[in-house]
Amino acid sequence: MKPLPDEAWNAWHPADLMQRLGADIHWYVVGGWALDLWHGRQTRNHKDLEFAVLPEDVDRARALLGELAFFSVVDGHIEHLPSSVPPPAHVTQLWGADPKEGCWRVDMMPERGTPATWVYKRDPTLKLPRNDIIRKTAEGLPYLGPAAVLLFKARHRREKDDQDFDLALPRLSASERADLRKWLERLHPDHDWMARL
Repeated sequence: MKPLPDEAWNAWHPADLMQRLGADIHWYVVGGWALDLWHGRQTRNHKDLEFAVLPEDVDRARALLGELAFFSVVDGHIEHLPSSVPPPAHVTQLWGADPKEGCWRVDMMPERGTPATWVYKRDPTLKLPRNDIIRKTAEGLPYLGPAAVLLFKARHRREKDDQDFDLALPRLSASERADLRKWLERLHPDHDWMARL
């Protein structure tokens, strides 16, 4: 099966994903949508819908999203991953294609944690209790807390990442600011967001 063009995104809303995945596996929304779930409103357009899932739940997530065909994404190379084949350990992104509609719907990211512990994928020594870092909306939709989302965004500093930081900064609690500053000092010591925290 050939992959769709990179730009063929028509991502679901997080509520659509929750309707399909439910609460029987460990998963949560990440990226820009996670910030918008925290804000309680959509603040900008989102090209994709990224979510993370524990390694042991990847097959279950794929089964629950059975209308999608999944493709591994490694260094810009997109390759079909048959439903009978588990993703290799080095694969950290699986794009879900909707063959009937001819578009990408989700970006699934297997993570390194456990049901009790969240692990930052870019530095596995950064670990936190899962209950402290994963939050839920009033409807029960799980998402990554804002300080952790901004840590991910700090690496690339795209225009949308700076905009997301600017919008989030006034709403961050004192502890969230302290956590983000501590993580930036450790992982991105020259980052100019630190002066604003």
